[in-house]
Amino acid sequence: MDTKELLKKVRKIEIKTRRLSDHIFGGEYHSTFKGRGMTFSEVRQYQFGDDVRNIDWNVTARYNEPFVKVFEEERELTMMLMVDISGSKLFGSVDQFKNEIATEIAATLAFSATQNNDKIGLILFSDEIELYIPPKKGRSHVLRIIRELIEFEPKSKLTNISEALKFLSNVMKKKAIVFLLSDFITDDDYEHNLKISAGKHDITGIRIFDKREAEIPNLGMVQMEDEETGELILVNTTSKSVRQNYSKYYKDKVAHYKDTFTKSGSGTIDCRVDESYVKKLLGYFKTRG
Repeated sequence: MDTKELLKKVRKIEIKTRRLSDHIFGGEYHSTFKGRGMTFSEVRQYQFGDDVRNIDWNVTARYNEPFVKVFEEERELTMMLMVDISGSKLFGSVDQFKNEIATEIAATLAFSATQNNDKIGLILFSDEIELYIPPKKGRSHVLRIIRELIEFEPKSKLTNISEALKFLSNVMKKKAIVFLLSDFITDDDYEHNLKISAGKHDITGIRIFDKREAEIPNLGMVQMEDEETGELILVNTTSKSVRQNYSKYYKDKVAHYKDTFTKSGSGTIDCRVDESYVKKLLGYFKTRG
């Protein structure tokens, strides 16, 4: 993709997603995700009615009169976007691929965070960490994130969510709002590391999927390719048992994803590529708020 085409795509996504974050998600994001709590601001002389538990005894002893600590809400947050860029994200049977929807969702969330003067970081992963952009503020930083989401070419087509969560724990020492975008189909061995990460961070899994993935239609003998491994196999789709086994496999993967995130205390959002992710995100924010 040449520079002119890339900039055109970035601008198109910015216009669409910034409008959404400005008019729809800004207030919802603010009310849903609170600051890290109360942080020390200053000390002042004790006044009648102050909570005696807030007395600063060191300062009180120094000046021989009571002083209290003043606290204020620590509003600034850090949002981390973790995006699966493995081979399966290139699937799409309608107007858009899963990776294109992931880019729009990530951009919308990033601009919502920017409205609240929060930092935004990005982790692109396959079965390894493909790219890490440390959290920063501002529009230009968000535009860089969008550019990487559009044009970055992963070295691997495989998926390892657990490794991505380990990396998150290593680089993020303070609590962050984390959105993990994947289809959660090809990898399900992440329960342990999700539980550890969710103990520190506010994590939400966003499952992006295509309706064609849920079942195999009856099309006779069909050659299929695994997007992650490149393996080609002949599948007899006329076989009812083949179709039923695949359908069960898919449903089990989805159930595992939801159950694992729920048990860890994390949230989940399901976004089908041919449906409005706006309604899904807004509904989630309102439920959380």
